Amino acid sequence: MSTKNIISDTVKHLPLITRSLLMLATAAIIPLLFPSEGKGDHYDYAEGGIWRSNDLVAPHDFTVVRPQAEVDSEVEEARNNLLLYYHYDNSAYNRALERVNTLAGSYPESRIRQMQRKIDSIYRVGYMEMPSDVPNFKQHDVVILEGNVGSQHSVSDYVCPLDVRDSLLREQVLVPSIVYDRNRTKLELDSRLSQLETSNGMVRQGELIIAKGELVTPEKAQIVRSLEQDNDRRYQQHYHPLGRYIGQAALCLFALVALFLFMRNTRHPILEDASKVTFIMVLIIIVSAMTALVQYINADWVLIVPLCVVPIMMRVFFDMRVALYVHVTTVIILANMVANPFEFIFYQLIAGMMTIVTVRNFEERSKFFLVAGVIFLSYSLIYTFGVLSQESTLESITADRYLVFFLNALLSLLAYPLIYLFERVFGLTTNLTLMELSSTNTPALRELSRNAPGTFQHSMQVANICEDLMNEIGGNALLAKVGALYHDIGKLQAPLYFTENQNSEFNPHDELDNLESAAIIISHVPDGIVLAKQYHLPTSVQDFIRTHHGTTVTGYFYAKECAAHPDEPVSIADFRYNGPSPFSRETAVVMMVDSVEAACKSLKSHDKESIDRLVDNIIDDKIKQNQLQNCDLTFGEVTKIRSFLKSKLVSIYHSRISYPVAQETNKINN
Repeated sequence: MSTKNIISDTVKHLPLITRSLLMLATAAIIPLLFPSEGKGDHYDYAEGGIWRSNDLVAPHDFTVVRPQAEVDSEVEEARNNLLLYYHYDNSAYNRALERVNTLAGSYPESRIRQMQRKIDSIYRVGYMEMPSDVPNFKQHDVVILEGNVGSQHSVSDYVCPLDVRDSLLREQVLVPSIVYDRNRTKLELDSRLSQLETSNGMVRQGELIIAKGELVTPEKAQIVRSLEQDNDRRYQQHYHPLGRYIGQAALCLFALVALFLFMRNTRHPILEDASKVTFIMVLIIIVSAMTALVQYINADWVLIVPLCVVPIMMRVFFDMRVALYVHVTTVIILANMVANPFEFIFYQLIAGMMTIVTVRNFEERSKFFLVAGVIFLSYSLIYTFGVLSQESTLESITADRYLVFFLNALLSLLAYPLIYLFERVFGLTTNLTLMELSSTNTPALRELSRNAPGTFQHSMQVANICEDLMNEIGGNALLAKVGALYHDIGKLQAPLYFTENQNSEFNPHDELDNLESAAIIISHVPDGIVLAKQYHLPTSVQDFIRTHHGTTVTGYFYAKECAAHPDEPVSIADFRYNGPSPFSRETAVVMMVDSVEAACKSLKSHDKESIDRLVDNIIDDKIKQNQLQNCDLTFGEVTKIRSFLKSKLVSIYHSRISYPVAQETNKINN
């Protein structure tokens, strides 16, 4: 194969290559976000509940670990009953006297003598050092060592710093005569701790641990926990981080490939749009990162992650089917990364499906709070009845779980700012934004109404017809309506050059040649794009401005130019719009309705035959000029459009009954 053919094939398949790279990158990133340590087999059970799984038989010998609370209690008891070891320092008394003598020049002689008397009385009893690392010091007994012989005493038998109120004496004079032996005390503590039992025996391989349907008592639960700990220990001995990463990345990729195949068969236009594919992948990575962060903090809080943001976002930007499949894919990917995957899948799938149903016709921002309430209620009901099904009572229900569900629902409101952010970043448009743009009080439409009232009325008429028509044939009626409202805003740059805005006999085109007039008429399309960007209209709305004339010709001025120069060739390119032609059913409908509605006003007679003939001629002309070849309208739908426009325009322009004028009478009652 030649280099030219390779380059040609690469360019041809570039969209598929970029989508594949996006999926590979997503599958590679997600496992990196989560903790890398692995775990052995764990079991789905609840202490006090019923063992739902099959009989659990010990797969190998393991030690039954005592509950940590019991071990901690015994350790605390050993510390509280610890004997503290001390030895005598016979030089302490003399050093204390030396210290007090050094203070003689700074304090009165009476004060010095007073301290000397206190020193004598203290050292006759013994001054004991108080260790800083021993709590409840006075409750301990002490052992005074003399050589290898020790005698046990109470701390209260001696004087310690707590007993000396004179701060000067305590801090600058006294020296412990009974000195704390830290090393010997530590040996004593280590000896006591080493004698504590940390296990409750052994379970041998093949021994039945718990049978299916058996109650999970605290003792049985501790045995199962011990088996899980031993499984983790054995797993870590053979754990290979790279192998685990490859496996997790491959599972993520398989899930994304399944999503890709679904999109290819049912929602192919989404795959053709790189920004939409990127948006979906970025959203999956964001919720994965949030889940991973919670995993690092506390794996038990995983349900606090607002995973329902995914179906909310997908439903707002796309449709229910896409929302469900993307949510299912996300849940499957994350279930491989969290503990208790079955519980995780059950919670997230049910809550996600309820969210998708609630978000239907999501055109009011107040519905965000309704969705948050549905999410909280879904999680709460699953938890409540899940506990009841496993334990047959509600005694083990904790308020902490409901707090987690409430925080989850609260965090789901993040979808609101995320929608705005993703609209700007990826150039997508939601019904929420379209509803705002459909108001005639927006700056662009107010300006159009004020400076080009004829164009404004024409746009309103086209928008209403397009909305009804899209509801008839199927499609995004709201998008078509908004696109029709703004399709002619470019006429604001020169409103008087368009007949609907001319209120007098004067026509500015009379002072221009045909080429200049055509250029002004054609320029309302690029001028409209400039204004649309100034008013921050979404790309999806700008598409209607670009396509509502497609690549058609300004026929009136082209015909005039041909008539003015019958013997000279006239370049049709000078009279042609730059396009592109419509590429969706919505933009195609706006093109047809725009042309038909404008032309209908020029008819001298609005009888049914004239309107039918006009509609057929205009739509046939659009088809002849290949203006509808890039949109997804079928011949049957085009026939429906013809029929709808004919009946609609007849009802709009029907002749009114001529009512007789009443004769004025002199008296009302005659």
